[in-house]
Amino acid sequence: MKQSDWFKLFLVVVVFITFGAYAVDAFLPQQTLENLPSFMPKKVINLGLDLKGGTHLTLEVETDKALAGILQQAADNLKKQFDNAKIAYNSVEVNPKKTSINVTLMDPNDTNRALDLIQSNFGNFETKATPSGITMALKPKIASNMQKEAVSQAVGVIRNRIDQFGVAEPTVVTSGTRDIVVELPGISDPERAIKLIGQTAVLELHLVDDSVNIENALNGQLPSDDELLYQIVKNPTTGEITKVPIVVKKAAVVAGSMIKKANVSFSSTTNQPVVSFDLNSQGSAAFAQFTSTHIGKRLAIVLDNTVYSAPVIREPILNGSGEISGDFTVRQAHDLSIVLRSGSLPAPVKVLEKTVIGPTLGKDSIRSATLAIIIGSIAVFLFMVVYYKLFGLLADVALMFNLLIIIGTLAMLGATLTLPGIAGMALTVGMSVDTNVLIFERVREELFHGRTPKDAVELGYDRSLITIIDTHITTLITAFILYQFGSETIRGFAITLAIGLIANMFTAITFTKVIYDALFSNKSLKKLSI
Repeated sequence: MKQSDWFKLFLVVVVFITFGAYAVDAFLPQQTLENLPSFMPKKVINLGLDLKGGTHLTLEVETDKALAGILQQAADNLKKQFDNAKIAYNSVEVNPKKTSINVTLMDPNDTNRALDLIQSNFGNFETKATPSGITMALKPKIASNMQKEAVSQAVGVIRNRIDQFGVAEPTVVTSGTRDIVVELPGISDPERAIKLIGQTAVLELHLVDDSVNIENALNGQLPSDDELLYQIVKNPTTGEITKVPIVVKKAAVVAGSMIKKANVSFSSTTNQPVVSFDLNSQGSAAFAQFTSTHIGKRLAIVLDNTVYSAPVIREPILNGSGEISGDFTVRQAHDLSIVLRSGSLPAPVKVLEKTVIGPTLGKDSIRSATLAIIIGSIAVFLFMVVYYKLFGLLADVALMFNLLIIIGTLAMLGATLTLPGIAGMALTVGMSVDTNVLIFERVREELFHGRTPKDAVELGYDRSLITIIDTHITTLITAFILYQFGSETIRGFAITLAIGLIANMFTAITFTKVIYDALFSNKSLKKLSI
């Protein structure tokens, strides 16, 4: 053999050992992997939702409510700026449709000053003077970008929550302009998953306004800077749940964005699970300053507009920490700590579709797909051996080598195997057989024209090479397009197909050619078994 042939043989051996090691470990249980020697790879192939079972959710981000929140923030900010500029106003309120801010001034002569202030400090808004005052609305392009940003942020927050929840290989992708598709392999409790994912988790601390009569508040008689919220109270004896009205100041003392970390702990007095949280430096300073000046007042801990507790401030809280108690179970406290750590959603999400795929269906799919591959492979193996004899047997070995490289690569990448991925492997088997048939027919043709066995093999490979490269590149381009524009499942098919094509180029051209060159190094070989 020539030196270049020895190098190719060395390359084949290295590829076989490397990908073989990953392929062997791909489907081993985790406990078995941990007992393997340290030099062995310990990566497995994760099974997708259609094979393992789990939960599929389609969520809609209510981006209109995100814009409403931005409008409310702008309205609160505008009030402060009017106060600083000595511009008196009757009202600065978001309109009932949550699409704009309506400003009513006490003195119409201040309209121009107010317009100048708004245009200087609120560049994202379009303003219009009306007989009753000024109307502010977000510019259409700005509003569109904010809606896209809300969906993008929601994807990040949901993925962070799922990662902390401990789901392996989840899928969280956008679909359309406002929808998010979530797939959770192995999760069979969709209600818990939905609660974890869908909780907006806006945590704020508000001063309780005990000066307001609750009866008046229930009848709508509230100061403009107050709002009516409810505390959910559960009777420990009967389990009965009641809603207790509480009036709080609208302005939050501390916002949820100031939370640095949140963990589950146990109350020293009740021994019940609670969620303790620590604030960042900005929140700690604001909390310390506020509690120092409001001793004896009540502070409401509000999560998603529900009051969890409203303790009395006994002394200044200088360490920037607090806790949320709410008659939680340990699991509920754990889930709440996850959503607080991962940040709040920019807008509520609504469940549009919920599907639970049982593990039995996944096992049936695996069994059916495995059976189809085994039967198809046996049929192909027998045909190749019967029709092409020894060359057919070598093609079968190359096909097995091809599958080994695909499985080893998927394990090496930590990829997730789905039914479309198995379909990609099946298609690769067909491509591998086609490639060998193309070469073998060329070799037969050269033998028919009187070539020697060695020349027939050399010419057979040379003259079929361009066709093989052409078919593989065009299919690779198709796989690339499928990956670029397809859904997650289509992408799985495209990835498996692309890996199989590249592996096929190696096994059908390099691997088999090295074997033939080794055979022809024996100069006594006078006839081909083809």
